[in-house]
Amino acid sequence: MGEQKVSSLVTGGAASAGPPLGPALGPLGVNIMEVISAINEKTKDFEGMKVPVTVVVDSDTKKYEIEIGIPSAAALIMKEAGVQKGSGASGTEWAGDVTMDAILKVANTKLEKSYASSIKSVAKTIIGTCLALGVKVEGKTPKEITAEINEGKWDEKFK
Repeated sequence: MGEQKVSSLVTGGAASAGPPLGPALGPLGVNIMEVISAINEKTKDFEGMKVPVTVVVDSDTKKYEIEIGIPSAAALIMKEAGVQKGSGASGTEWAGDVTMDAILKVANTKLEKSYASSIKSVAKTIIGTCLALGVKVEGKTPKEITAEINEGKWDEKFK
């Protein structure tokens, strides 16, 4: 009778057969452990982050497809900075520091899903998220880095 979808937010690389996925997949007649291990394989790069996942099951053949979403920019930045959470007082207290390469990595992950035309504009958005989290970039405040980007100091990186 067509397909059924199960969507959930899982922890990257750590989905389990327990709720919410197991009970939702059970009635669809797929091999739950097989689906779970495929999800974990596909999300292992996002370890410790919440990742949106959709399992699409064909009701007749029981074949399934797994669609993986992209964690939020904030989650990606915190992973790059190695911090569990942002600073409570952004702008005055700094929770961490990331490199411009880390910003580019996050921007590239996001670019596929964003409507921005250039990696540079996505990078600036990501740096805005850094400001909200209290994360510095290359040891400078997000404001200073954005000014440098606008002056063209980082253009080499945005090619």
